[in-house]
Amino acid sequence: MTQTTTASATTTGLLEGKIAFITGAGRGIGAAAARLFAAEGASVMLAARTEAQLEEVTEQIRADGGTAEYVVCDQADPDTVRAAVNRTVEVWGRLDVAFNNGATIQPPGPLDGLPEADLDRIYDVNFKGVWLALAAEIAAIRATSKTGAIVNTSSIGSLQGNPELPAYGAMKRALNSLTESAAVTYGPEGIRVNTIAPGTTLTEMIDEWDAASPGTIDRLVSIAPLGRAAAPAEIAEAAAWLLSDRASYVTGVTLRVDGGTGV
Repeated sequence: MTQTTTASATTTGLLEGKIAFITGAGRGIGAAAARLFAAEGASVMLAARTEAQLEEVTEQIRADGGTAEYVVCDQADPDTVRAAVNRTVEVWGRLDVAFNNGATIQPPGPLDGLPEADLDRIYDVNFKGVWLALAAEIAAIRATSKTGAIVNTSSIGSLQGNPELPAYGAMKRALNSLTESAAVTYGPEGIRVNTIAPGTTLTEMIDEWDAASPGTIDRLVSIAPLGRAAAPAEIAEAAAWLLSDRASYVTGVTLRVDGGTGV
């Protein structure tokens, strides 16, 4: 059995007063981030495709005394992506920080075995969808808060050859480049853009990979120096710090959050 841990329950007001937008917020890392950001003082707009999941997480946050709303958003649909970002501004009057976490996985296997339709879907969600969200977020921050921060979720699979998830890794590597370009472009305006690259994390997505290729989680855990997988909340902690004012001189980085796997 894979052992894991959870992030500390101690909160410090890391995002106090911030207005935050999160994609992929219905489950996994996105849901953990929504709960953490709210606990750290942010007002959070949750966005994802599945309304039931969004409603459940939003109600949990409110029950814990946090401030949250949600909007249904398909990251492959440009209109809903833009509308979701704009909804945040409609509700709270501005946007300060954003966490572009939504993604989809590919069926594991070599690149020549991936149907073209699957490649198109991965591109639409994992790269184009983030590009659309990033553009809308920059516009919203520029028009309201003037300065802010954005974090994109990549993967350690983007930093090396990825024979099992080649299209997924390629889109995430492109996202790293997009992040660097955005950081250089918008840094003079006071808008920071960074990426986190999680390692093995116990989410529904990796469960799907493990179901298709049994033993995947145990194999990945075996090569991590910390000897375990991450809890989604641990990845969310890294995103929260990068979005906070405590990371005020950090931009354009791809931060590994991988238990030492890439060392």
